[in-house]
Amino acid sequence: MTEINTPNINNSFFQGRYKQIWRETIPEELTLREIDFIIQYFHLKKGDKVLDLMCGYGRHTIGLARKGIQTTAVDNLDEYIIEIRKIAQEENLPVTCIESDVIGFESAAAVYDLTICMGNSLNFFGEEDTIKLMRKISDVTRSGGTLLIHTWSLAEIISKNFKEKTWSYVGGFKFLADNKYLLNPSRVQTENFFIAADGTVEQKIGVDYIFSINEIDSMLKKANFEMKEIYSIPGKKKFTLGEPRAYIVAEKHE
Repeated sequence: MTEINTPNINNSFFQGRYKQIWRETIPEELTLREIDFIIQYFHLKKGDKVLDLMCGYGRHTIGLARKGIQTTAVDNLDEYIIEIRKIAQEENLPVTCIESDVIGFESAAAVYDLTICMGNSLNFFGEEDTIKLMRKISDVTRSGGTLLIHTWSLAEIISKNFKEKTWSYVGGFKFLADNKYLLNPSRVQTENFFIAADGTVEQKIGVDYIFSINEIDSMLKKANFEMKEIYSIPGKKKFTLGEPRAYIVAEKHE
């Protein structure tokens, strides 16, 4: 498989208007349900350690930390990290904030019970970088620890739900997306237009790499993870072909 030579969209995509649009896109109710699932399914308790990679504005980091779970939040966007750090300091929460590109992320000797990659963030990377990132996660995960990946870019999802053009109103902006399904490697390249009420337009191109469940499983095994479950509704409904989202649970083995 040939990697395409484009910058990681995580380095710039959430700057500008999409930073606010993303916040408006995710319902708070969904975040609360995901936090409840994470705590209950992985039997987390006060003092356990969670790594939140590509944490965004910290919707999971803050929720977990409020339950006494020691959470490390990693994101490359300084505005997100500043926001999370401010809330953690105000509420005296057990949060460590690290501003870093996740591929270059280095952890101290911390050993995590769980790592979460939410909001389709793992699909920012091609196969080579995904394996590299999974191995990096494995290196800082205890034996028997777990990994949770949330995605809407599985091949089994895209095959049923791909649309060439979409539009919506989010956070006071008209949001237009022109999608192209490209091959070798499989990916969706999206040209996004964010149109404000005053008519000004911000344009950005994003790439989501597409992997099948079998390909995800193979990459996880190369990082000493074993896929355990895939849910469409976390903790309640197993994933089936064409459902709009997936929550992949994997466990580390030596």
